[in-house]
Amino acid sequence: MNLIKKTKFMSAVTPTAGVAGTSAINGTTLDVQGFEGIIAYVRFGAIVAGAVTSVKIQHGDASDLSDAADITGSSVTVADTDDEKAVVINLHRPLKRYVRVVVSRGTQNATVSEAHYQLYDARKAPTTHDTSVTAVLVTV
Repeated sequence: MNLIKKTKFMSAVTPTAGVAGTSAINGTTLDVQGFEGIIAYVRFGAIVAGAVTSVKIQHGDASDLSDAADITGSSVTVADTDDEKAVVINLHRPLKRYVRVVVSRGTQNATVSEAHYQLYDARKAPTTHDTSVTAVLVTV
């Protein structure tokens, strides 16, 4: 099965935005129209002892997410011992057109080393990936 044509990959948080800090990071706003769901993948680097960190998904009808609301059940707590670990959230059949991942960081530094979106089950193929992604199909 050729998943590259039925999925779309996008950057959610750049490495520059994810440097060690205590402020919240709003991921790139994503238009999910035409897809059955989205996977948000957030990988952490160093997390300082005592850090209060979590990941959640927000959604809304406005393309700038000025009406952003937390999606119930999407929040995942990240322990201060979860250095080099990842959080994956699968949002199946989103109720609103626009979504974003939010990484809340407080009290001590936490580093987000990478964060990506994978939109899946495109209703119309092939898909066009984000300009920050190079997708290659290899058949043997």
